[in-house]
Amino acid sequence: MANQISLSSESSSGENDDTNYSAKLLDLEALNCPICRDPLTTSIYQCDSGHIACSICCEELGNICPYCDFPIGQIHCSAMERVLQSVLVPCPNAKLGCTKSFSYGTELTHKRECIFSRCYCPAENCDYSGSYKDLYSHFGIHKGRGRYNYLFLFDQPAEIYFELSEYTSVVMKENKNGLLFVVHCFREPHGIYVTVNFIAPSAVEVGDFSCHISSLVKNYYMVFVLPKIKGIRKMSFETPKEDFMLVPSYFLRGSQALKLKMLVKKLNQG
Repeated sequence: MANQISLSSESSSGENDDTNYSAKLLDLEALNCPICRDPLTTSIYQCDSGHIACSICCEELGNICPYCDFPIGQIHCSAMERVLQSVLVPCPNAKLGCTKSFSYGTELTHKRECIFSRCYCPAENCDYSGSYKDLYSHFGIHKGRGRYNYLFLFDQPAEIYFELSEYTSVVMKENKNGLLFVVHCFREPHGIYVTVNFIAPSAVEVGDFSCHISSLVKNYYMVFVLPKIKGIRKMSFETPKEDFMLVPSYFLRGSQALKLKMLVKKLNQG
């Protein structure tokens, strides 16, 4: 079944009169760039033959229309730009509770920061997903498992323990603000990479956080400061390339135990 979207218009006076109408667009692909197939956003350009293209395609094509070889990238397609401005689409997370609407093509930018974006449970073998607030409530069903029992408060130190032969990730529940933080260890030939993330979209409403990690391993004292913790919606099992604490292999000397002391701070907004 084709994607559908409703369009509406009203008179310039805003009153209900005979000039008000609504319509339904049956094919959303009509609002995509015919070249790259991405959703069109202003600016939109046309050639002398009437073919249209987005600004990115115009630049990549050297401002030459691929259909007729006429110049493209100088003349705006005002009619298509006006159509886009008149089309409102709901947030892709509408079913999860978001009530916001956006001009076509801009809703994907909002989705990355929407507080209703779907987040995935970090517990092993659990396929639950929902908003980050619902995920926090859901996670209570895993409290019987030791590595999921860590509770902490912002600005207060907390200790976590890894038995690396049995598990490599620990989930910490912030006790007041309803956020889950994941501490993940990645085994590499030269040591252990330790990462910290919170599970939520990177939205203003969620906030920003920093982290201080310290560890005493075989008389070696290590400190790692993460100025800003990255928000994620799903755990990644790919070895990180940045923002990690390295515990060298020769520090561990074959030990499978790793104890970390952590302090998470909520950064001031604005």
